[in-house]
Amino acid sequence: MERSLEVAIEAFWPVLKAGLTITLPLSLIAFAIALVIAIITALVKLSHFKLLKAIFSIYVWIFRGTPLLVQLFIAFYGLPYAGIELDPWTAAIITFALNTGAYSSESIRASILAIPKGQWEAAESLGMSYGQVLRRVIAPQTFRISLPPITNDFIDLVKGTSLAASITIAEMTMIGQQITAVTYEPLAIYSLVALIYLAFCSILTYFQSRLEKAASKYV
Repeated sequence: MERSLEVAIEAFWPVLKAGLTITLPLSLIAFAIALVIAIITALVKLSHFKLLKAIFSIYVWIFRGTPLLVQLFIAFYGLPYAGIELDPWTAAIITFALNTGAYSSESIRASILAIPKGQWEAAESLGMSYGQVLRRVIAPQTFRISLPPITNDFIDLVKGTSLAASITIAEMTMIGQQITAVTYEPLAIYSLVALIYLAFCSILTYFQSRLEKAASKYV
């Protein structure tokens, strides 16, 4: 027990450093791209362009219906056989962004649909264009409604980055694996990794609640 504690203490900084320099940046970059994908997908699926709606619907269907780990394997190990070689970071960012974008797009689409149709009609009666209605009336309400599920998607993404170890990215899980291979203390090391993930997600959950309160302040 004493040795396990010593090993965990020694491993704390290497694992935390991987979290701060790899896990969080990877999550933030992928999520920023995912949000753009999600907004475009949601708007296309609510549009009258049948072909585009079909294409984006297939995209959402595929990425919501297949495991994230398999998607990572296809991007990193499979695509080179089709002549497309991606480095680990690029493969991870693209896969995480597309996966999270598919889920978040449904949250945004549902949030837009939750806004009464009468608000569209009232804004249009005032002479607003479609873009103005979206920007001035629909977008602020969509942000408030979709904030909880979108932030949950981000927290899920942070945890999901642990799968990046499978494509050789040295994030927290891989660092934990490397230390375990040397120390033979899997319980101590993986418990440490889990606790650091828990700390990250707890901090994000705190900021999520603050954002939700701020967004609902004038409702």
